[in-house]
Formats: sequence, C-alpha cells, structure tokens
Amino acid sequence: MTTSEWSDVDSYIVDTLVRDGETAAALTANAAARLPAIDVSPPQGKFLYLLARTARARRVLEIGTLGGYSTIWLARAVGEKGQVVTLEFQSEHAEVARKNLDNAGVGGRVDIRVGAALDSLPVLAGEQPEPFDLVFIDADKVNNSNYVQWALKLTRPGSVIIVDNVVRRGGLADATSEDEAIRASRAVVELFAAEPTLDATVVQTVGSKGWDGFAYAIVNGDPTD
Repeated sequence: MTTSEWSDVDSYIVDTLVRDGETAAALTANAAARLPAIDVSPPQGKFLYLLARTARARRVLEIGTLGGYSTIWLARAVGEKGQVVTLEFQSEHAEVARKNLDNAGVGGRVDIRVGAALDSLPVLAGEQPEPFDLVFIDADKVNNSNYVQWALKLTRPGSVIIVDNVVRRGGLADATSEDEAIRASRAVVELFAAEPTLDATVVQTVGSKGWDGFAYAIVNGDPTD
C-alpha cells in the first residue's frame, strides 16, 4: 500500500467513526496559528480517548501539549470530575491550546503548565499529587527516557504510560543510526525492557501521517494495594 492509500483509510475512519467537528476545529486553529503539524491524527486522538476510558482514567498527565488537540480527547475521557495536567514548553502554543480547550468545553478540566517539562515535573512531584492513571508522552524525543522515569514517580500499579512516535519510519530497528530521535526511541524501548516495574510493547501504525508507532506500558503491581 502507498501513503496515499493509508490516508484514504484514515479519511474513511474519520468519516465513519471519529466524526467530530469540535476537535477538527482545534486542528484548524492550530494551522491558522502556524503551529507545526505534528498533532496526533484524528483516529489516534479517538484511540487515546478510548484507551483512557478503558483505563477508567480520572487523572491524566500529558507531556507535550502543542495546540491541545490530543488534550481535548484526554479531557473528554476523564469526565467532568477528572483532570488533565499538560506540560508545554512554548508559551505561544499553550495560549492556542487554552483557546482550543475552552472552545471545546473542557478547559475547566485541564491544568496547562508552561516551561521545560524537566523543570515542571519536579515541581509537580513536589506537590505530591494523587497518582496519575495515564501518562501520554509526546514531546521532545531525546528526553523520552527521562519522562518515563518521572512518569514512574507519578503513577501507581495499573497506570498506563504511552510514548508516541517511537518507530520513526522503521528507524527503531537501526542500531547504527546517528539520528538523535531514533537513538532516544531505542533507549526508551530498552528502558521498558529493563525496568521490572513496567510491562510494555510497541505497536506500529500507518495512516495519514505515514509509518510510525507508539510504546504502551503498564505499571506492574496490584492496583488495589
């Protein structure tokens, strides 16, 4: 199959299963604000929403807000009594995200924190928040392993950790690559393999954004403890 055919399938999925004008409006606003077109695709956004609902997540941590497209899906999943804490490096992106979240009717569920995530995460941990049920990592790739280490400190047994964009058009399999994002993707996958408190896999994806994939992990232990 070609990338064009993958996009055609994505379009069919959006038309039949996603069918959501409010999240599409966020993508339009992001484009108008000239944000980089690196949001998750609409089928992937719906998938995040369903994953969060499956996990019965009420508290979600997102690392990498951009214009808030994926944040809207996650905020919908947690419900009116839930909360999403999302970290964004660029203040301009955070402003666009705030407008998109408010326009989607979920702004009250979302705490946007602006600044480098590796600065924001220790502050967040110092607040001793309730554990997060799901962590979605979609920020600068070179720090993915650091973000997973912080996610472990902020979750509980049974929590889900997702790291986006790890397949890198097949680069994940290239042990000789000098590409920093590929090397970081291999490092985070190897961290998942070595960390006894995590059980993980990687799922490859194709679609309108091409060939990529995400890592999916569960924090080991009895969720009732």
